[in-house]
Amino acid sequence: MSPPKKRGFEIEDGGYAALLVLVTLAFAYLVAPFFGAILWGVVAAIMFEPMTRKLAARMGGRKNTAAALVLLLLLALVILPTIVLGVSLVNEATALYNKVKAGDINVSAMLNQLQHVLPESVNRYVRQYSLTDFNTLRRMFGSSVTSGLQVVASQALTLGQGALSFLAALGVMLYLTFFLLRDGLRYTELVRDAMPLRPKMRDSLMAHFTVVVRATMKGTVVVAVMQGLVGGIIFSFLGIEGALLWGVLMGFLSLLPAVGTGLVWVPVAIYLLATGAIWKGVILILCGMFVIGMIDNILRPVLVGRDTRLPDFVVLIATLSGLQLFGLNGFIVGPVIAALFIAMWNIVKEQRDEARTPLTQAAPKSLTEAEAARAEGETEAHPG
Repeated sequence: MSPPKKRGFEIEDGGYAALLVLVTLAFAYLVAPFFGAILWGVVAAIMFEPMTRKLAARMGGRKNTAAALVLLLLLALVILPTIVLGVSLVNEATALYNKVKAGDINVSAMLNQLQHVLPESVNRYVRQYSLTDFNTLRRMFGSSVTSGLQVVASQALTLGQGALSFLAALGVMLYLTFFLLRDGLRYTELVRDAMPLRPKMRDSLMAHFTVVVRATMKGTVVVAVMQGLVGGIIFSFLGIEGALLWGVLMGFLSLLPAVGTGLVWVPVAIYLLATGAIWKGVILILCGMFVIGMIDNILRPVLVGRDTRLPDFVVLIATLSGLQLFGLNGFIVGPVIAALFIAMWNIVKEQRDEARTPLTQAAPKSLTEAEAARAEGETEAHPG
């Protein structure tokens, strides 16, 4: 009995593939309003799944209880402090904006004061090379600060109006996180089995995705939070107005390799030194160099290690582009896309290298056989 012939490609297969693509796109469009909630739910599950698995093992396999406890821990240590920070940030921006509007804080006067205390050689250098026009700078900088504070302060009204949407998104995130913490491995297996890829490529890609998400969270978010927190505390200790705003700004700018937080504390330190607050300026410089600046150099290798080998310029471009395209979610989306891009091309390279290896190994053997045959022929032609 002959084996059944394999069925070839039919039009029905193409029709089903097209329908599959359409349904997938329709589902993506359906859940798009909760893209951020789903993204952060998946990220939270990836980060805390090992903890949930170990906790469930210690509790005799009670996955529901373990997932609920980890979710409560996530709520208490991450989500609630983030909400409190956001509300405090809006309140501080509102207070600063009101002070600027009332004239209690005059940015133009501060820049004018800085101009007068600068040495004449510096002012002459500035005028000679037309590096800047202080009058124009005063107008532009004052207007930019006022506009920026007004935008942040206006978010208080937006936050109030969007409270229901925020609570809905938060609920979706927590609900999804619970099920992913409890049954994440099973869902991962389902996704892995359904992916139309070769098993080796599929497993490598899934492993890269998990590693990249964890490395991005640890190497970007944790370092940014630590630098912003320490910077804000130092600014508050020195009595600098708007310490919370400066801390948040330093956290965002920590994405810039090497000089990120320095874009905030260096100008402030220069202003303090130029206006006579010598000891405050010196303390800020020392703390900026040996405390804020060293956090990235110390923490990032410890937290990330060799998990991701993305160059600094790739991380910078991917993060900034992600922020522009996806908002706050770009913190994760940008670096993850960049890392997966590099990982997929590395997988292609590895596959091609493996395909070439047998040929490379066979070449010397063939050459040796040819030489042996030629030598044997020569021996027969010239016996003795």
